[in-house]
Amino acid sequence: MHIYANPKRFLALAQWLMPLCLWVGLVLTSGAIVWGLTMVPQDRLIGDSVRIIFIHVPSAWLGMGGWAGIAISSAAVLIWKHPLAGVAARAMALPGMVFTAICLATGSIWGRPAWGTWWEWDGRLTSMLVLLFLYAGYIALTQASEREGGSEKIAAIFGLVGAINIPIINRSVVWWNSLHQPPSITAGKSAIDPVFLWPLLVAVVGFSLLFGAIVLMRMRALIAEQQVEARLRRRALDDDATGAMPILEKA
Repeated sequence: MHIYANPKRFLALAQWLMPLCLWVGLVLTSGAIVWGLTMVPQDRLIGDSVRIIFIHVPSAWLGMGGWAGIAISSAAVLIWKHPLAGVAARAMALPGMVFTAICLATGSIWGRPAWGTWWEWDGRLTSMLVLLFLYAGYIALTQASEREGGSEKIAAIFGLVGAINIPIINRSVVWWNSLHQPPSITAGKSAIDPVFLWPLLVAVVGFSLLFGAIVLMRMRALIAEQQVEARLRRRALDDDATGAMPILEKA
């Protein structure tokens, strides 16, 4: 991990890894969606609405995975003071929030024919909504800290505390009775028919690679922004020093 603490090394890695993740992710995601929409049969209970799982499930996975990444990066900021950990956390926040919003939207669309309602205040839906608010709070906190030149520690602490919600989301359908179905995939087991499972797994991998590509893009942009700001500060200091020289000579 510390090998890529140097921005130059990280940028060299991201230069080839980002397009690889992007194009492979696009191919897998497109293939999985086409597979799910055109080749997968109807579900015997909910019919064609089952096809939304190929977007809903990967979005839910990445919404939770994005915050898990923020928590890990926050720990690296607080424990090891890794110079790029804060950048990684900031880069994951916005795509994580977007995937969480997609999860909630597709879940509501799916819930209408399956449950007869757009929304239900059960454990899974409520905890996912809390995750969306956590993302919004984290983004606002990092932006405020950046404007005021504050420390990354406050955002890192928020990222770690917010991680408490991840196991709550994961276990909510087990701990509380709700309309949401229980876990379909557990350690070594799956309740999903293989005709749905395989395109779903391809979709999860494809969306995950797209998420990784977006995070790498955002990290490169944030690093470039920091480098520009550092150069402007150095130039301002040089200009101030140059402007002070004639006064010293005159004295």
